[in-house]
Parts: sequence; structure tokens; C-alpha cells
Amino acid sequence: MRGGRMSRKQSVFFSTLGAVVASFLVVFLAPVSLAINETMMEGAESARGTDQVADLFGTSGIFSTITNILLFAVGAISVIMIIIGGLRYVTSGGNTANVTAAKNTILYAVVGVVISLFAYAMINFVLTSFAPGIEGSGGTNV
Repeated sequence: MRGGRMSRKQSVFFSTLGAVVASFLVVFLAPVSLAINETMMEGAESARGTDQVADLFGTSGIFSTITNILLFAVGAISVIMIIIGGLRYVTSGGNTANVTAAKNTILYAVVGVVISLFAYAMINFVLTSFAPGIEGSGGTNV
């Protein structure tokens, strides 16, 4: 390390190490999660009030509804930011600072969409893998 910065090799090493550790945790902690899943669902059911919806998971559940609303909001904000970035790019008049700022606006909006889609995919994976009783899920109904 020179001046507190990691070299490219160190960065790749730590990234790979992090991916291996994360994979290890997912593979070996999944059975533990499935073992306590029934208790978690019983606790969630007993904590539910009389006027609350009974379906927390699944396609019509509250978690899926909240996720869909947030994904729609992120998508709408991203489209607006891409339009704003395009307008800034068109009106930059060739000024390099304004062109760079406009390109960064568009880039960050696209990165936000990609991250939100990955988050949506991870939430769907977790809900369908570990929540029992959902059709097509990997959970147990023991």
C-alpha cells in the first residue's frame, strides 16, 4: 500500500475473498435459516393484529406490495433524472464542466436503476426461497 491506497492485486484479492465468504455463508447458513423459519412464521402470525392482512408473503403479500411500490418510485425518479441529464447535456453549450455533469447525472440514474433491479431480484429470491407456503418456493411446510 502506498499512501493508504490498495493496489489492483490487493483490491481483486479482497473482492474475491469477500465473494467466497459470502457464498460460504449462504450455502452453510441456509439450512439453519430453514430450520428456524417455522418459528419465525409462527411469531409473525402471533404478532399480527386483528385488522392486519394475513398474507405477509407471496404475490399479494405486504412485502411484495411495498417492494413493487418502491421499485416503481425508483424507476420513475430514474426516468426523470435521465431526462434532466439529457436536457443538461443539450443545453451545456459545449462547456466541458457542464457536459461532464450531465453525463454523470445520466450515469448515476442508470446505475440506480441497475442497483434497484438487483435489489428486487435479491428480495424475490429471499422471499421465495425462505418463506414457506409460497407456491414455487424452496421453503418447507413442515
